[in-house]
Amino acid sequence: MAPDRIRVNERIRAREVRVIDEEGNQLGVMPPYEALKLAREAGLDLVEISPNADPPVCKIVDYGRYRYQQSKKEHEQRKHQRAGQIKEVKLRPSTAEHDYQVRKNHIEEFLSRGLKVRVMIFHRGREMAHPEVGREKMQRLLKDLEHVAQVEVPPRMEANILFALLAPKKGLSRRSTSSAQPGSAAQESPPA
Repeated sequence: MAPDRIRVNERIRAREVRVIDEEGNQLGVMPPYEALKLAREAGLDLVEISPNADPPVCKIVDYGRYRYQQSKKEHEQRKHQRAGQIKEVKLRPSTAEHDYQVRKNHIEEFLSRGLKVRVMIFHRGREMAHPEVGREKMQRLLKDLEHVAQVEVPPRMEANILFALLAPKKGLSRRSTSSAQPGSAAQESPPA
């Protein structure tokens, strides 16, 4: 709830409120002026925490601390929502080998962090005459990533864009995907 919508102290207009003290003990249903009197005796505020309940629920707390706790909860919720983000990686049918490898490594990194990746191959101008070049590049990329990715949406063409959606492979921990990458330092060391 937005801080400007939270009713505090004299702004509470209900006829009766259910009151909870700072330890979480229920004090019962009473008129707001009695609850406010209890809050003032404790040196705290009366905050309406559940306005839609019947009767509304109010808690005796320090309002500043209450707002801080609420903002922390909202921040945690937003942080967990970001986990479902989809990263986008764009290529062209004529992408050079080095650039291809860089983008492939980015995709592996995103997948290892548990993010989904939308891979898009843009065709421009005369490249539209040979969409099979883009398809071959996409198939190669999917084959190179099959150890860390599962294809959620198979490659399909929409207008001039060939795209596929990749998700992290189930059963792999986030750390094991980075150590399982081909070409990692452990695999490249020469035999002694």
